[in-house]
Amino acid sequence: MQEKESLNSRMPTACFLLFFAHGLVFSSWASRIPIIKDALSINEAQLGTLLLLMPIGQLSTMMLSGKLISRYGSSRMIKSCFLLYPVFLLLIGLSPSYWMLAAVLFFFGVTGNLCNIAINTQAIEIESITKRTLLSSYHGGWCFAGLVGALLGLLAINLHIETFHHFVLTFILVTLIWVYSKNNLTNVIHKAEPQTQSIFKSVNPTLVGLGIIGFLSMAIEGAMFDWSGVYFQTIVKAPQKLVILGYTSFILMMTLGRFIGNRIIEKLGKRTVLQFCGALMSIGLFLSVFLPELWICIIAFMIIGLGASLSVPSVYSTIGKVNTVAPSIALSFVSSISFLGFLIGPPLIGYIAEGLDLRYSFGLFACFGILLSIMAGKMDIFRNKN
Repeated sequence: MQEKESLNSRMPTACFLLFFAHGLVFSSWASRIPIIKDALSINEAQLGTLLLLMPIGQLSTMMLSGKLISRYGSSRMIKSCFLLYPVFLLLIGLSPSYWMLAAVLFFFGVTGNLCNIAINTQAIEIESITKRTLLSSYHGGWCFAGLVGALLGLLAINLHIETFHHFVLTFILVTLIWVYSKNNLTNVIHKAEPQTQSIFKSVNPTLVGLGIIGFLSMAIEGAMFDWSGVYFQTIVKAPQKLVILGYTSFILMMTLGRFIGNRIIEKLGKRTVLQFCGALMSIGLFLSVFLPELWICIIAFMIIGLGASLSVPSVYSTIGKVNTVAPSIALSFVSSISFLGFLIGPPLIGYIAEGLDLRYSFGLFACFGILLSIMAGKMDIFRNKN
């Protein structure tokens, strides 16, 4: 009994560290993109194609990942496959040509997605066992790893550490985390009908609704990741050295919101939290549209970051309450719809801005937040407080 209680107490920490490790791998790659671009003489158009290959890899195996995890369990998949993600990071550092890098990035997306679904499924299972709300802080760990990875990348560049050696250090750190975490996880295998059925036959409107809410939130999140700097540069007219404040204010509040979010979700319930998230994202975006002044937009982007912080964790955490589909398969389905928002959102911003103005784009996305709040209020799965 004591051994079981000890394992249950270690599981949340182990899972948090895996989220951190996953985020560290991704941010290590992101911090080196300009260096790799110059080293391989890649132009902007080629880089755009390369950056698409990773999400294509993620989406192409989204459902397969869910079925594998449903069949073998998230713990087993973490033990056997998690280190493939940093291995492909090493191969990125060794890629001698554009075409080799393209192939590696595709599989970097595939393995990253497999690990992502596995650790999120593990998190849902740990929440069910411990009766605690944890996903928000786990996603906060991923965001925090993004900040740490960016700072380590900046340090490595300033110390003239080669890309491959930087990635080796990341691999070692991730391996140490994996060694600790792999034996401190729950091992739940969902042997159910959905494993053999097509996901499109087994899903219900609840999963579609959760996916749409995730889509709306991640569309805004993707827009902020890709367009915050451009907005500060072209609309706010911020000095060049202050352009980064848009992205920084957003990501800092999103990280902070996820770390404090567990208690907020437990106190208010997911329905209320999601309604507030949608409202905050809308308010922040509308503020930036109608009052494009530097300090107002910094505050506005902080509000958007706070709104974005708890929406996706609340959606993913709710998946565990859908008993008709194995969590890993349900998570894969909802993640697929949600992630489309992250892919479609930024290009949509650009198309609208090209024909009209960047503020019109942000105004449209502010309406996404309103729609998110309305949907969260109407879905039955959110009617219970927890």
